[in-house]
Amino acid sequence: MAKLDLNRVPMPRQEPEVRAKNFSEVALGYSLKQALAEANRCILCPKRNCVAGCPVNVDIPDFVKAMREDDMLAAVRILKSKNALPGICGRVCPQETQCEVACVIGKRGAPIAIGRLERYVADWERANMSPESLAPELPKPTGKRVAVVGSGPAGLTAAAELAKLGHSVTIFEALHVAGGVLMYGIPEFRLPKEIVQAEVDYVTSLGVELTLNSVIGKIDTVDELLESGYQAVFLGTGAGLPMFMNIAGENLNGIYSANEFLTRVNLMKAYQFPEYDTPVKVGKRVAVIGGGNVAMDSARCALRLGADEVYIIYRRSEVEIPARREEVENAMEEGIQFKLLTNPKQFLGNDQNWVVGMECYQMELGEPDESGRRRPIVKEGSEFIIDVDVVIVALGTTPNPLIAQTTKGLKTSKWGTVVADEETGRAEKPGVWAGGDIVTGAATVISAMGAGKLAAADIDRYLRGE
Repeated sequence: MAKLDLNRVPMPRQEPEVRAKNFSEVALGYSLKQALAEANRCILCPKRNCVAGCPVNVDIPDFVKAMREDDMLAAVRILKSKNALPGICGRVCPQETQCEVACVIGKRGAPIAIGRLERYVADWERANMSPESLAPELPKPTGKRVAVVGSGPAGLTAAAELAKLGHSVTIFEALHVAGGVLMYGIPEFRLPKEIVQAEVDYVTSLGVELTLNSVIGKIDTVDELLESGYQAVFLGTGAGLPMFMNIAGENLNGIYSANEFLTRVNLMKAYQFPEYDTPVKVGKRVAVIGGGNVAMDSARCALRLGADEVYIIYRRSEVEIPARREEVENAMEEGIQFKLLTNPKQFLGNDQNWVVGMECYQMELGEPDESGRRRPIVKEGSEFIIDVDVVIVALGTTPNPLIAQTTKGLKTSKWGTVVADEETGRAEKPGVWAGGDIVTGAATVISAMGAGKLAAADIDRYLRGE
């Protein structure tokens, strides 16, 4: 029996001093030799704990086995049978807390790099096959019509699953391109937009109709969709409404929400200025408030756009930072400065109402709160000032209220999220399902995909009268 390799194959990356000055993808992907070396670490255990840890139940041992047998076409088919967006998931899914944490090898060493192998297979497919070539043979049309509102990960997944079941699906997307947060929220250096577009093309190759520039709640309401011949509506509009601190000076010029900043940089291509005429003020000293992946993305974008000093302002310690460890390490390597146990008290402006500084508190950690993390407590008399000329607030998001305000009988929580059954995605309103961030608040891409898949299965049962 071969000796078990407890160390995973490292992911090739751009060097920090190089990548901090460009928007090209940081992780360069495995070569064939590296991918096979990592795949051969898998012991193909029969319990398949990794599959249970995947929100969309990808048959992980099966696609890894196909890779090892040099049958890449089979690997692609196995992967795509459960996951319509593998190129995206292989890059931004937090495998370390899901499929990989369940890996048996992880008890003795490093778990199999499932995400990196998923990315390799998806990239092989994109380089060697067209989106249409892998479209499954579709069943006879059921004659049932479903409207999917939003083309983010939840909407794309629900649409793909419903189309594969024979239903006629139309996606209504508010923006001028499909992809939702995958397009406007995640930077090019972490998720190239050509990858997202390729996954969208696969979904439309299944027969899904895509209607852009269509704001449901304005051009049509959910009720009007149901009245116009759609038998079911899936809401996957995400959570795009930014949260703020509501402290003095927050309306000064030079203070962005992370949503606005990242939308300008990513969707509106400010990083390619002046080729794309999208202005974005970056400044020389930038503070990003928050510790999640969005905060890391914002800070790393600001650095690449020319800021001299970029700070992450986070009120807890490094242990409690919610962002993926990989993204925190990348940010630190690139020179982002972490000001931990720090929280803004107020923003300071000049005579022209531009931000010039932040007065902050030093914090200390008390007992754990409802999130399980230790509660930050202000150290009295600890105020100090940080000089800044741009601030990016990355404290989370809630759903846009437009859908709730224009849909009769749709129940929402006090946070503005749609109330829906966890197992089926059914909303309180008959004929309506919801999934992803519109239900959970800001969460992960893969959890939104899992919700879209669950809802699609229940919509299918509903449409068939089961």
